[in-house]
Amino acid sequence: MTPGERRRTWAGLAFVSPWLVGFAVFTLYPVCASIYYSFCDYDVLSPPVWVGTLNYSDMATDNVFWLSVYNTLVFNLIALPLSLVSALALALLLNQPVRFQGVFRAIYYLPSLVPAVAGAMVWLWILNGRHGILNQALMAVGISRPPLWLDDPDWAKPSLALVSLWGCGNTVVIYLAALQGVPRSLLEAAMIDGASAWRRLVHVTLPAISPVIYFNLLIGIIGGLQVFTTAIIMGGAERSTLFYAIYIYYNAFEYRHMGYASAMAWILCLLIMALTWLASRASRGFVHYQGD
Repeated sequence: MTPGERRRTWAGLAFVSPWLVGFAVFTLYPVCASIYYSFCDYDVLSPPVWVGTLNYSDMATDNVFWLSVYNTLVFNLIALPLSLVSALALALLLNQPVRFQGVFRAIYYLPSLVPAVAGAMVWLWILNGRHGILNQALMAVGISRPPLWLDDPDWAKPSLALVSLWGCGNTVVIYLAALQGVPRSLLEAAMIDGASAWRRLVHVTLPAISPVIYFNLLIGIIGGLQVFTTAIIMGGAERSTLFYAIYIYYNAFEYRHMGYASAMAWILCLLIMALTWLASRASRGFVHYQGD
């Protein structure tokens, strides 16, 4: 290496060093430390004590742990398909050549810019079982006994799934970008062949944007298993919205069981990896890339 190349190498390392230091301190070290703490009895205030796999074996007999797993999976079974289909439907509508198209797109995207805490507080009042505006509207149209929403264990998770639809603007934008890339020649050829709008959607548009649908599915799985902010602010009756990430938070910062929380975090990581792998395997025959 010549002196000039050596100087350029050191100059480059100097420019990226703030990021490297930040990555090492705020990402790499916490990840490595959490692996070690997951095998320890650690309360943050005293030195960690090695206990082997005890934290992992304790999960098998922890009823609250299994309740958090159940709540999280049920919520995702409701929210994930609902959000994917709703965002795609909105994108298809917003892709139509109508007047004020840009205004409509901005209106549907604006809720995703609202901070999660502020949005949760607004929805907490909307979904109030006794005085909320949603129940007032339902009673005005003749529904005398509307759901209690968050105050009813059976309706709490569907309520949060409904709230998650409010901020689907980011997903809509991704779908819109994909719809712009659907080849016009394929759509025009289908129209010439007499294909209806529904057949063009099923046989042309959806296969063309299938990689984007697959991407949103993976992002939805990862985000859904880590749902936290909205649920912890809005709550739910009888631990009906005690999700996995919330239980990790309680163990780490309320009960000071940092070792147990670290073990739970790694189980969540493995669960996300497993579901991502299953989604990849299941989508092989449905995702079509250009050139396939």
